[in-house]
Amino acid sequence: MSKLYPLLMSPFFSPRPWGAQDLSPIYPGRRFEEKIGEAWLTGDDCKVANGPLRGSSLAELGARYGRELTGDTANDPSRFPLLVKFLFPHDKLSVQVHPDDEAAQRVGQPHGKTECWYVAHAKPGAQIALGLKPGVSKAQFEEAIRQERAGELLNWINVFPGEMIYVAGGTVHTLGPGSVLVETQQQSDTTYRLYDYGRPRELHLAQGLAAVKEKVGSGKVVRPAPKEISGSKNRRAPLIASSYFIVDMFELREPQGFHTTAESGRSSVQILVAVEGCGVVEAPGVEPVTLAKGDAVVVPASLGEFQVRPQWAVELLKSSLPGVPMPEPMTRI
Repeated sequence: MSKLYPLLMSPFFSPRPWGAQDLSPIYPGRRFEEKIGEAWLTGDDCKVANGPLRGSSLAELGARYGRELTGDTANDPSRFPLLVKFLFPHDKLSVQVHPDDEAAQRVGQPHGKTECWYVAHAKPGAQIALGLKPGVSKAQFEEAIRQERAGELLNWINVFPGEMIYVAGGTVHTLGPGSVLVETQQQSDTTYRLYDYGRPRELHLAQGLAAVKEKVGSGKVVRPAPKEISGSKNRRAPLIASSYFIVDMFELREPQGFHTTAESGRSSVQILVAVEGCGVVEAPGVEPVTLAKGDAVVVPASLGEFQVRPQWAVELLKSSLPGVPMPEPMTRI
């Protein structure tokens, strides 16, 4: 069995009718003939791009290594716990909902899909829809779907670079054009499409409406301002902390040490995603790996300690599991 080490992931580019052909805000010079909506970085089928485990999928590695990869905080040690991806909306997405854990388990799924979006880029006027307008009931929303005016009852809000959006399971939501988002979510792809602006795609009204919650804790996360890390020129900005994921932003100008132990004292896999610049991920006894803009590196929980050495400067998101139940993040609309 090969020893684990920091794993550079190959992005999987997923075509979507609402996607973009030019992904240059994140992947300079990358243009596609088809519309790309998502770049999956840590899906079950995403594959390693470096070292002896090159070509292995995260599903295969989870089954082979278990908690050596995922850590003590994962509910299912054999399955990679978090799905991280870039979203490139160039048109409105369908109006959709993901079930929370309770709704998912009612239909035989192991867990639901709560997620968060970090706004990496946003043009002026870029919007998302998050939840129903105040006072709108599920019955009124269902009637609006049948009358093909569901978009009118959604709570549309402007988004700006650097914001973090919390999307609890059960929240009706969609994206408008003009932004690039980094999505971190429970490892589930259960999506119920409720309304699609007349596009000829299947809707899932019965399942979706059963999963919709009229009151949710979703919104823009209220968080402290970035702070310098003591004794360095580096800065850390806590973006979100919940029972499902913790995501922090780091702006590094000199080497920064990290560890795979959560505040709970339990170990967790770490996911690093570069949104600007470039750095090198290093751990004792293994080959270093370069982390450039648009890349993701998975740091196995068993490595314990590692560091990121910026090449001039790098901005990265670090995602992990908390290992203990936590309250929903404080949000605002």
